[in-house]
Amino acid sequence: MDLQNSSRFQALNVQVISIARDSVAEMAPEIPRLGITSVPVLSDPDLSVSAQYDVLKWAIGNGEPSHTFVLVDGNGKIVWIKDYGAPDNPDRTMYVEVPELVRYVRQHLN
Repeated sequence: MDLQNSSRFQALNVQVISIARDSVAEMAPEIPRLGITSVPVLSDPDLSVSAQYDVLKWAIGNGEPSHTFVLVDGNGKIVWIKDYGAPDNPDRTMYVEVPELVRYVRQHLN
């Protein structure tokens, strides 16, 4: 995972958490295969957490959340949210370059 290996991202001192609809049993073999070592991966099978963070408005056809980043400050307030698969994102990419995320996080943490 590029974020966990980026010194520029790590210098921001933010905690990354991956939330997926998949069950723990489904995710367990994928975590090491993807090289995820320092990012907590949480299961949200009923999408209740996704709903609380208001990311379901960009859900894909099967109702699953898209590729959304949410930045929450120390008080629990959402200070930035972006869905990279959303129609208003012309690239509709499922990969976001680390420098782009670093720029957004820096901009919204101040």
